[in-house]
Amino acid sequence: MEYLHQAQERFKRQNGSSDHELPRSGRNFMSQTSVIVYSSTRTISLPDRETRAYPLITGSEEGEFVDAYKMLRARVIRRFSEKGWNVLGVSSPTAHEGKTLTAVNLSLALALDLAHTVLLVDADLRHPDVHRAFGLGQAQGLTEYLFDAAPLAQLLIHPGVGRLVFLPGGRAIKNSAEALASPKMAALAQELKHRYPSRLIVFDLPPILSRPDVLGVSPYIDALLLVAEEGRTSSADVEQALAVIGGSVPILGGVLNKSGRKQLTTRRAMDLFQTDVS
Repeated sequence: MEYLHQAQERFKRQNGSSDHELPRSGRNFMSQTSVIVYSSTRTISLPDRETRAYPLITGSEEGEFVDAYKMLRARVIRRFSEKGWNVLGVSSPTAHEGKTLTAVNLSLALALDLAHTVLLVDADLRHPDVHRAFGLGQAQGLTEYLFDAAPLAQLLIHPGVGRLVFLPGGRAIKNSAEALASPKMAALAQELKHRYPSRLIVFDLPPILSRPDVLGVSPYIDALLLVAEEGRTSSADVEQALAVIGGSVPILGGVLNKSGRKQLTTRRAMDLFQTDVS
């Protein structure tokens, strides 16, 4: 955990904060448990397991796969409650390491907890994929909101699970970094962050090393969760990703995807990651 710890310490020194400070301690997002009826938000049904693009914890038999996400949920809730946070970014050093799988299943796990609502935002605008996890074809989403003035209420989708709503990425665009750093995105992020005190927000972000998008989004998120894949992600990738972040956002921790199938490139990289979601 040496490099994650160093990243957190750099952030604290730059911002004058400590582990015991709660920047929004007055917000208790664990306090509201009212039943929600999605009357205007579009509701869909999850496809059968055989037709899903991703393995989801909903509908899966209880076991290590489901338990891992429940454990991750517990750790996220505990840390967010301690710090007064409510916005989590999920990313990875490079592509195809399981960040979208982690973002979707963590959001599902959080939404099955009745203490709060969850909004999952697909912010990987060059390669939006969250909609496929829920069995949808191309769907309008964040891109259409930012560029086409599509009303947000018409873009949100309830997948029929718990207290979860997601915002698809929409059509793929090349100027994703500029879109995510735009004033309209900043205003949207603030609106999502502060409108409902009991809501947790999860951003599925682009890979850190492929383009500068995550740095543009970092002002909007409270903490970042890193995802690596055993046998694919190298320790150099992890170290470089943390260097790019440079303490701009606290690193909540990491998820090691597909662990146990192959030995990771180096043991040092594997030691960075605490939660096993295989």
